Amino acid sequence: MNTLTPTRQQIIEVIDNLPEDTFSELVSFIGYLRYKAVGTKTVQPHNSFLLSIAGLGASNEENISERDEEILESEVNPIRGWSLHPDEQV
Repeated sequence: MNTLTPTRQQIIEVIDNLPEDTFSELVSFIGYLRYKAVGTKTVQPHNSFLLSIAGLGASNEENISERDEEILESEVNPIRGWSLHPDEQV
């Protein structure tokens, strides 16, 4: 193949001249190329992951990081620790 963009006939001639023990590798590579061609043609959804998780941590409260110690003090029992229910033993 002398040209930079080979013709279909030139490719067929090169394949015809390959040794028979390379056919399994050639079939595998052709399968990969077919997979790649089909995979790139699939329509990608317009919703990206980042757009789907946007707003998960949204809160109506303003910056609560300034009140973190106050919030923890009200939620954590100094003797028993933290639990979902105040009457639970930890």
